[in-house]
This record gives sequence, C-alpha cells and structure tokens, in this order.
Amino acid sequence: MKIAIAGAGAIGAYLGAKLVQAGFDVYFIARGPHLDAMKKNGLKIIDRGGETFTVDVNAFSNSSEIGPVDLVFLTLKAHSLSSYVPSQLDSLLGSDTTVVTAQNGLPWWYFMYHGGGFDGRNIERLDPDGKISKILDPSRIIGSVVYLATIIDQPGVIRFQEGDRFTLGELDGSDSFRVNSIAEAISAAGMRARVNKNIRQEIWVKLLGNLAFNPLSVITRATLYDMATHEGIVDIARSAMLEATKIANELGIRIPISIEKRIEGVKSVGHHKTSMLQDLESGRPIELEAMLGSVEELGEILNIKTPYISALYSCTDLLTKHKGN
Repeated sequence: MKIAIAGAGAIGAYLGAKLVQAGFDVYFIARGPHLDAMKKNGLKIIDRGGETFTVDVNAFSNSSEIGPVDLVFLTLKAHSLSSYVPSQLDSLLGSDTTVVTAQNGLPWWYFMYHGGGFDGRNIERLDPDGKISKILDPSRIIGSVVYLATIIDQPGVIRFQEGDRFTLGELDGSDSFRVNSIAEAISAAGMRARVNKNIRQEIWVKLLGNLAFNPLSVITRATLYDMATHEGIVDIARSAMLEATKIANELGIRIPISIEKRIEGVKSVGHHKTSMLQDLESGRPIELEAMLGSVEELGEILNIKTPYISALYSCTDLLTKHKGN
C-alpha cells in the first residue's frame, strides 16, 4: 500500500513515522525548515516515555513528485484545505485512491451521503466556493476523529504528548473492506483504531468540548484545568455545549456522553494548553470556522439560536485579528 501524508506536521509526521516503522511505503508532503530537516536527518520521534527513534523518509514539497497513491491521510488544519486541495491533492489521486480526513471540528463533507433533507448541502463557512468538493469526490473519503496530541519540538523532530486513538468511518455508515483495512494499518503501527458506523456522532463528541474550551482558552490564556475549575468559565462552556447539543439532536445525533462528564474529562487533562491557544501563541491561524463558525451556520440553517457560540466566535475572531491572524 502506497501512502501519502498530505500535511506532515505534528500529527501527520508522527502517524507517518509510525507507519514507516511498521513497514509501510509512506511519502511525506511538508514545507519549510521541517521538510529540509527531514530530508537531511530523517524524521525523529520522541515517543511516550521518552523513547526515541528515527526513520528515513521520502519527503517532498510538491505532491506531483509522488504521483498517485492508494491512501492519503489529509492531516492539515481545516483552514488550509481550500488552498491545499486544488493545488496539491489532485496529483495524488488515482482511480481508487482513498482519502482519510483528519481535521478538528465539523468537516466540509458533513452532509455528503447524509441522507434526509440536507443531503449534499455545502457548509459555506468551510468550503465557501466549493473548491474542495470539486476536487475531492465524497466517494473517496473516510472520515476520522483523532485523539492524539503531538508537537514539532524542532524541525524534523516530533514529540508525543498524549493519546493514540483514531476513530474511522465511511460517510454512508457502511462497514467496508477499505475502512477496516485502514484501521488495521493504524493498529499495526502501534496505535488504536476502531471503525464507527456513525462517524458524525464521534465528530460531535469531540467537537462538544473543543467548540467551548478552545476559544475560551484563547480569550483567557488559561489551561484546560484552570478553565474547568472556574465556575464562571464552566457556566459559559456549558451553555455553548448545550447549544451545540441542540443542533446535533436536530440533525439526528444523540451524544452518548453528558456535558458534565465532558467537562470532567477536560478537567482530567490537567494544565494543558488547547491546540487553538498553542496556534495563537505561535502566530499560526486558528481553526475558528471548523470549530465555531460552521456550528453557528448550522444553527442558522436549523433556526436554532446560538448566542453563546456566536459570542465566543465574535470575541475570538476580533482577538485573533488584533494578533495578526
């Protein structure tokens, strides 16, 4: 199986390195000093417990140097997709290429093969001009939810932080050979992977915490533990999560974990900075539309009021614009 990691940053490079270590044929697409370091020195992983290993990698700046592959892990941040997909993805696609999407928040394909009255509807905040959908047919896509935290310690060096779990699912809910094969490949690379016939439910489970605590972390600069133990912040988070739950319920999703348990889970992570706060502090764009704007849009479509989500969106949007993001 020929595999491409499209966007070999912290998550993608770690996943790719583990797949290389397991014997898979993997190609990395990256840029800048990180790409240069991988080409020169290989890709070093500082894994759990401080264990380290280095793999030689096939690393490129342009996907045209790789050509069609069997499987693409699309591991860029959501806001990069509308420019990346038209310029880089097309040359990786053969007649039977499968693409695993691995973004936080709601995916642009949410209503593809959804069924019901919204089937095929575009989410404007995620794919405003349809560029992604024009290139990437939904029949190619496997959705995924990633529970893995890694950072680029320095160019060419990835440090594991926590988590090792991937949930995968076909958009139409089928239990296909290909989705199970991908889960087996991830498991062979030493991580946990399972198939969920309702991948949208899993997306909402993760999003429920992200849409509240990520923007609140940007506004307050606080860690997850500090926010989850502050009564006023918890009240705001709870209210935003209730709004999101109403939207999910209206779309036929029943979230199997209570909001209170979700908040307790946030608290248990400890003094950890959210990915959105880390991006802000590093001067990188944040995942505002995927985590908040798209949910606000669904509220408008469904005529569900979202005052807390809208307030968090507006405050975070203004703050990041003043930061130059």
